[in-house]
Amino acid sequence: MKFFIRTFGCQMNKHDSERIAGLLLAHGFEAAPIERADVIILNTCAVREHAVERLAGYVNSLGSHKKRGALIAVGGCVAAAEKDALFSRSRLIDIVFGPDDIYRLPALIEEARGGAPVVARGGADDFCASDLPVRRDEWFRAWIAITKGCDNFCSYCIVPHVRGREKSRQFDDILAEVDAAVEDGVREVFLLGQNVNSYGRDLYGEPQFARLLAAVAERGPRRVRFATSHPRDFSRDIIDVIAAYENVCPQVHLPVQSGSSRILELMNRQYTKEEYLEKALTIRERIPEAGISTDIIVGFPGETEEDFEETLDIVRTVRFDQVYTFIFSPRPFTKAATMPDETPAGRKAERFARLTALVKEITLERNERLVGKNLEVLVEGPVKRGKGVSGRAPDGRIVTIAHAYEPGALVTVRITGAGPHHLVGEPVRDVVEATAGRRDGC
Repeated sequence: MKFFIRTFGCQMNKHDSERIAGLLLAHGFEAAPIERADVIILNTCAVREHAVERLAGYVNSLGSHKKRGALIAVGGCVAAAEKDALFSRSRLIDIVFGPDDIYRLPALIEEARGGAPVVARGGADDFCASDLPVRRDEWFRAWIAITKGCDNFCSYCIVPHVRGREKSRQFDDILAEVDAAVEDGVREVFLLGQNVNSYGRDLYGEPQFARLLAAVAERGPRRVRFATSHPRDFSRDIIDVIAAYENVCPQVHLPVQSGSSRILELMNRQYTKEEYLEKALTIRERIPEAGISTDIIVGFPGETEEDFEETLDIVRTVRFDQVYTFIFSPRPFTKAATMPDETPAGRKAERFARLTALVKEITLERNERLVGKNLEVLVEGPVKRGKGVSGRAPDGRIVTIAHAYEPGALVTVRITGAGPHHLVGEPVRDVVEATAGRRDGC
């Protein structure tokens, strides 16, 4: 049988999709374009309501594939949250499976070939997708999960309800996976977790992320990244490791969510505005070249104009290099979904527009200061519009290059232009490292 995977959502979903592909290949399946696939697998994200709506629209577009006999499987967080309800939403769906059911997918596909819809129930709590074989979508990047699940139960977040409580992988198992990736020629190791900073607390009694990050860096990958951090657990020893190792990228994604300590308490974020600022500004002081990105929710239940002004203040103070902005959307199972929400939608939209305008102004200024500097870019692929390629600098910024390079090439460029969301670079001749070191099968 042939399969096609479409991934929605976060880096952890990308990690899971690569494991799904590896599992199916090991069971004799063959990857194929959607037009020739016998089973179409949609790996979903439920963090935002918009992601769920996108899934519904995409499923409804698959009618022609259903008519030719393809099975449609929905996995990931939406599947874990909705289970049987997905079948009532769309008669096109044949299989529903959550993140803890991935290992069962070959059997679920075989069962669904009998003609009846199949929903996986009671997946193995001790299952870890990282234990499955992997088929990387990008030969040059390895997504390596160091934890699964989350213990924080932020009042707006569905993740603990669909991915379970936090469980850390064994230290040596992670390093063995890093060693294998480096041997395969991978250039960037990306450590993943819902809260990487708390890695090891369940195994060793206290977080061990800084020690793990240093050990991964010493394994020798060209680049090391990680996400996502939780401000409560982000510690000075992590900053020290980033500063000490050249191959640990100077990029920190530190979601603040709100600048108001009152709203942060309602969100159950377990830090104050002042505590967040102390950590963010310490990064700025210790690692001046660091790119700091964040997430911000506008219109959380109970947010006043004064609360929103606190959010604008923290954006002005930290001067984030990238900000992911969202209007609050209630998610099932969460405490915030039951909170009174009296702010009109129009006022939320107005606040959102003010925030995005401020972010655009600051990120443009932060990017323009890099014009004239040389940066190493890891090419990820062609630009979406026009000619050339795009990739990422060590600090996480997107850089476009008006030349043709294969994905995975490392190109040193001089920055010649800047916009609020990306940089423009011109290659510095004779310092291009292409795809040497790639091994077949990556």
